[in-house]
Amino acid sequence: MEKRNIIVIGASAGGFEAIKALVASLPADLDAAIFIVWHMSPDVTGVLPQVINQQKTLWATNAVDREPIIANRIYVAPPDKHLLLEHGYVRVSRGPKENRFRPAVDPLFRSAAYIYGPRVIGIVLSGALDDGTAGLWTVKNRGGVAIVQEPNEAVVPSMPENALAAVAVDYRVPIAEMAALLVKLTAETVAETEETDMEEQKKTALETSIAADGHALERGVLALGRPTHYACPECHGVLAAIADGDLIRYRCHTGHAFSADSLLVSITENVEETLWSAIRGVEESIILLNDLGDHYADKNQPKLAAVCFQKAKEAESRADIIRQTVFSHEQLTTNSLRNQAEEAEGAQEAG
Repeated sequence: MEKRNIIVIGASAGGFEAIKALVASLPADLDAAIFIVWHMSPDVTGVLPQVINQQKTLWATNAVDREPIIANRIYVAPPDKHLLLEHGYVRVSRGPKENRFRPAVDPLFRSAAYIYGPRVIGIVLSGALDDGTAGLWTVKNRGGVAIVQEPNEAVVPSMPENALAAVAVDYRVPIAEMAALLVKLTAETVAETEETDMEEQKKTALETSIAADGHALERGVLALGRPTHYACPECHGVLAAIADGDLIRYRCHTGHAFSADSLLVSITENVEETLWSAIRGVEESIILLNDLGDHYADKNQPKLAAVCFQKAKEAESRADIIRQTVFSHEQLTTNSLRNQAEEAEGAQEAG
């Protein structure tokens, strides 16, 4: 009988301190391999292993492509690289971004679940938006254990909250209790689980391979879901909608992947950028029209100059309208929508 000895951890904003605290509490002889994705800028030096090693518990390194998996070791995704698991070794790749990140949490969780099934323990820590939710769903779907940090103690609770909303999480615990829980879980043998649905298994295998080598179109990514009207924020390709139980997410034919949350954030950000671009264009026309008006006035063409100045005034009015739209534009997330729905329900009950 196998034991639960594959631990995958995902974190973003606020997750650095959470990872440090968790590792500091782990026993040095923990009989498991740990894999960590922490969102970071692609040009940031991968310092997380150095920080972890200062805790003097398990040894941590930035993962190297195709290095063997060893128990009692921590593997950290390097900057700008996805971390994936294979049978007995790791993969490190520059596959398409997921949820606007590389490394992203979902590819790690998904690959671990595909290869190691019920031996996997998935942990979602502090972070913004919902990277890790779809991956944790796959971990749970394939018989693994799903854990989230108690959102009330997370610096940024969105990642744990979104996972709780979409996945039948097994444990919701503060960092202070997580190490003891992992010691308990890694000592247990894996129970027999039902076979995973064959179509679901093929889907997981395909998406894991996309993260590894990026050959999305050739591998049949378009068969994963129904086409939508949305353009990929990364490459502007058509996005397909993919269902994971009650979850909905999106992937384009080049391989970029988005949760509903990350797509909503990207689209609403693009709306603001487009509006500012419109303001810039209108203001450039105002400057040009006023310059032309001055030119025609100098050339003793007052009627033509007056038309230019009038058109500049009209353009100023249009710019003001667009500017008001920018200031009233709302940056949306699924959490903000959920909060607004709860507030509306509360107001209705109070009324």
